[in-house]
Amino acid sequence: MDFKDYYNILGVTKASTNDEIKKAYRKLAIKYHPDKNLNDKSAEDKFKEINEANNVLGDSEKRKKYDELAENWKYQQQAGQQGQDFSSSQRRNKSGGGNSSSYSNEQFNDSEFSDFFENMFGGTFKGASQGKQRPLKGNDYTAEIQMSLEEAYSGTTRQLELETQKLQLKFKPGIKDGQVLRLKGKGGKGINGAEDGDILITVHVAEHPHYKRQGDVLHCDMVVDLYTAMLGGQTLIRTLRNPIKVNIAKETENGKIVRLKGMGMPRYDKENEFGDMYTKVSIKLPTNISLKETELFKELQIIKNESDVKTV
Repeated sequence: MDFKDYYNILGVTKASTNDEIKKAYRKLAIKYHPDKNLNDKSAEDKFKEINEANNVLGDSEKRKKYDELAENWKYQQQAGQQGQDFSSSQRRNKSGGGNSSSYSNEQFNDSEFSDFFENMFGGTFKGASQGKQRPLKGNDYTAEIQMSLEEAYSGTTRQLELETQKLQLKFKPGIKDGQVLRLKGKGGKGINGAEDGDILITVHVAEHPHYKRQGDVLHCDMVVDLYTAMLGGQTLIRTLRNPIKVNIAKETENGKIVRLKGMGMPRYDKENEFGDMYTKVSIKLPTNISLKETELFKELQIIKNESDVKTV
């Protein structure tokens, strides 16, 4: 009789924690479940094997017993006593001396246990023969979506192909970078009536060359020519909605912050609500000035100096 390495069957090690064993079992159980592998005898056999491994390693008492007896397996096998020793060991571990065993099998009937299991634990799991396999929630799938700031502002759609599914996704205006959306029940198929898994979609909004986003607020620079900054007037500024004209007060200083109410990002899932935009004035000095302009600037400089002297 061949020794069954339950750790190897589940793809774990002796140092693996209970949670790691449970996670490995869930992954394999979903992969090899008969409902997903119709008429596949090899998958059915594998499913039974991983259930048997989980039946042992998923139970702290059985796992301890398996670890202890596994070391002596070859010796017991050579001596021809493995069935006797393991069965008697199993009998010593019964609780209360009744018909029920201290171990339980929730995966499948005892007739489906291997000979190795029967010799290790005595095959006395009668109380579980009527049991049914536990419901197992389907796996959650993950996906990532990239979009521009303009798409995040107006909302957008994407087609996602995942695990043979084609999904048409609609993203609401104002979605944020790093936001995770959950599509309930669109993930892996649940087992034995359990709910299906979900799809978790992480959104990545690309950085913009002109705007800096902080939540629902946008920040940007507003270039104003020297003459408009000095004399006052209007300048055109682009927003994600549309270009608008902004009033510039007389003698506006470089670096001044102008608030544009409601011109920021839409507030996610709130209709007709927007953050603000804060734009910093950046005064652009004239270049390639003509001779006449140079003379006028000199004249202005003289007038300004005289004015400052009179003020003092």
